[in-house]
Amino acid sequence: MKSLLLALCLLPLMVNADEIDSPWLKQAQAGDRRAQYYLADTWYSADDMQQASFWAQKSAAQGDADALALLAQITLNSPDANSYLHARQQAEQAVKAGSPRGLVVLARILVNTRAGKTDYPRAISLLEQAAKNDENDSAVDAQMLLGLIYANGIGVAEDDQQATQWFKHSSMLSRTGYAEYWAGMLFSQGEHGFITPNKQKALQWLNLSCSEGFDTGCEAFDQLSGH
Repeated sequence: MKSLLLALCLLPLMVNADEIDSPWLKQAQAGDRRAQYYLADTWYSADDMQQASFWAQKSAAQGDADALALLAQITLNSPDANSYLHARQQAEQAVKAGSPRGLVVLARILVNTRAGKTDYPRAISLLEQAAKNDENDSAVDAQMLLGLIYANGIGVAEDDQQATQWFKHSSMLSRTGYAEYWAGMLFSQGEHGFITPNKQKALQWLNLSCSEGFDTGCEAFDQLSGH
């Protein structure tokens, strides 16, 4: 989710749109719904919401559940005041259709006050379900978000031990220290409706990221602490 992950997952790796030469393009143009989803996700990572939406809609129209979840993430980038409510409807449909990505996107929406009344118990349940499937990329995001929820201590008791365990699970599937870095950056910058900026917590998790050997975490810690 662009706004989630630094903005659900969600943090997409940025790529230059001019460099996109997706192996999925020909299959997507031929009508393969899964290729259309992968192509949409590529454009989403390139921060081109128009192209991402175009291909995600084509894929979703053919019944791809993950494309529905991606559409919800794209909707969250809209300046529309009702974007969170609209995205929630799309994410609910994605979950109902069986999308692992949808579980994370919906959970991310349920803990943000911009979508209305929060529902932390349901969000945690959705994330725990997604976190079990280590073979799916959504497990990484689910575990990161679970860690953040426990580190934040809103809607659930603050528990740094639980947070650390979830961050470590996520890092084992991605890169050691990355989950802690992501949490530190969110606490540093904040996110309207979910995370209140907290320099102390930011430094805590960036320091842990650095101690885990994540160089970018060290750089962010030094910058924030003024070293």
